[in-house]
Amino acid sequence: MTITEQAVLFACDGDRLLGILSVPQMPGDTAVVIVVGGPQYRAGSHRQFVLLARRLAAEGYPVLRFDYRGMGDSAGAQRSFEQVSDDVGAAMDAVRHHLPAVQRFALWGLCDGASAALLYWNQSRDVRVAALCLLNPWLRSEASLARTHVKHYYLRRLAQPDFWSKLVRGGIAWRATRELGRNLRKVFADKALTPEAGVQTNDFRSKMLAGCAGFTGAMLLVISGDDYTAREFTEVASANPAWRRALVKPSVRRCDLPTADHTLSKASDRIAMESAVIAWLGTELAANDGCVTPHKGMGS
Repeated sequence: MTITEQAVLFACDGDRLLGILSVPQMPGDTAVVIVVGGPQYRAGSHRQFVLLARRLAAEGYPVLRFDYRGMGDSAGAQRSFEQVSDDVGAAMDAVRHHLPAVQRFALWGLCDGASAALLYWNQSRDVRVAALCLLNPWLRSEASLARTHVKHYYLRRLAQPDFWSKLVRGGIAWRATRELGRNLRKVFADKALTPEAGVQTNDFRSKMLAGCAGFTGAMLLVISGDDYTAREFTEVASANPAWRRALVKPSVRRCDLPTADHTLSKASDRIAMESAVIAWLGTELAANDGCVTPHKGMGS
């Protein structure tokens, strides 16, 4: 399908933002807004967002990728992913301004862009948002990162003979041992990772959980197999009953990309993700394309 791309300028709280709108020859009524993970601008790592937008537009979905205030070509003060809800809402308004036939939106986000998408919906309860696609969501705390490193790095290193050889020789393994001790202390000190932890606090992780639990539209969770951020998310979600309940809903689907890194730098992984998103958007739920499967909980 033939697509056109145009720069669009729109306002957010008095600041001017810039985005690129990819428009198919025959656009449908569902548009995709790419919520970038930061700090970066609308092209993404290895032009990931450019390629995604063009692939989705070729399938009939208008796509807007844009710079938050203070990033790229947008004006204003730079802000964190916890402070971009107004930017996301303004981006959807801009799409509707240029394409009035658009009735609903899917928000696609990577890393803290995925977190920002959940935070936006939790804050706004915007009825225009029909779907959320979350790639390797950011659920970072010192302790959850420490737990991930202990489980997926240090335990593997302890099983390797060269680690003990270096330790005996007084090599770098001593530093790794001290770091392991510090990480273990962080793990045991963080009450946010205990199974009974829910939404008692008001930090971004609790707001993400509230958004995930409350969202009634379609949700696609994409998890890279070779990424600490993804592993950290799955570790926290698996240990927390509230997260498990939120992610076991029939409206949630999960796509695992076993060889993928954080930004899907390999073309094969990027294309697999794009294909899964297209199939999922086609029904707003699951599509049996060999990658997207009914989600049976984070422990599956």
